[in-house]
Amino acid sequence: MSETLKTASVLAFERKLDPSDAMMSSGKWEDRDHSERWNPVTVREKSVRGTISNRLKAKDQDPLKVDAAIENPNLQTIDVATIPEGADALRVHFSLRVLPGIGEPSACNSPDYKKKLSDVVRSYIETQSLAELGKRYAYNLANGRFLWRNRLGAEKVEVRIRHIFNGRAEKIWTFDALSLSLRQFDPVPQAKTSLDEVAALFAQGLTGKRHVLLDVEAFVQLGSGEVYPSQELILDRVQGQKSKTLYQVNGVAGIHSQKIGNAIRTIDTWYPDPSFPIAVEPYGSVTSEGKAYRQPRDKSDFYSLMDNWLLKDKVPSVENQHFVMAVFVRGGVFGEKSE
Repeated sequence: MSETLKTASVLAFERKLDPSDAMMSSGKWEDRDHSERWNPVTVREKSVRGTISNRLKAKDQDPLKVDAAIENPNLQTIDVATIPEGADALRVHFSLRVLPGIGEPSACNSPDYKKKLSDVVRSYIETQSLAELGKRYAYNLANGRFLWRNRLGAEKVEVRIRHIFNGRAEKIWTFDALSLSLRQFDPVPQAKTSLDEVAALFAQGLTGKRHVLLDVEAFVQLGSGEVYPSQELILDRVQGQKSKTLYQVNGVAGIHSQKIGNAIRTIDTWYPDPSFPIAVEPYGSVTSEGKAYRQPRDKSDFYSLMDNWLLKDKVPSVENQHFVMAVFVRGGVFGEKSE
């Protein structure tokens, strides 16, 4: 079948890790066990006067022109979110659903391709049991990667993961996030057992063996001052509009679910010459660097690996098998257009 099999022109996968938005609140570090004492972090406007700081063209570098430009105020209105006086900690809270059906397309117009895909995924699960993927997803919850900039400069970070079943916490795991590295996935000995248990939940949820809903709560001790919700992308900004707009839900500062999901799937250390984990993307794209770490010319991108595996029976390395399955967990539209 592999000699005549072609990629389906309609091929789509739904994401299997489904986080909610993360909401922010502030309080005292010692009140971590008293949720009623935490208050929402609100977003407010602030007007500031900036100075010229952009790179000047050669024709504008005349001292008189520079002085004239500096005299013109750069007035801006921005959004800010802060921990108030009297509080010293940030609480970030969200839920995560782990959905079953890894590798099962939500749309596929080729029965033969769908069957081959099912066989490949089943073989992977039988040999690898999703243990490595589950371990890395669990690690990225425990180390607080989803806090992004809010993790920097923190004195302490505690992450609590609850497995919710029948409306209550069936089990709770607590992690010292700062003891877990952001650059690799080797847990400290005291966290290994807990991480293994959370990793097993991911594997069971992805294969449909168990209903998995996780409640994730992070406490960050960083003192009073500014915190960092998601920033909204304003495509058609008009004159006089705020230069920075922060994400909020009913006035409460939050982090986009997409940004939470990106942090959880930052597990790819299998790309060529890796130096740090990147988010699982078909081409290993890192937009902040303007670089794709999985180039088609190297046959290390998702499409090359998947086509070789399914159409030519060329089984990738174990590391790249993990990557292909992680892209299925990510979800997306991967059909091949007709010529």
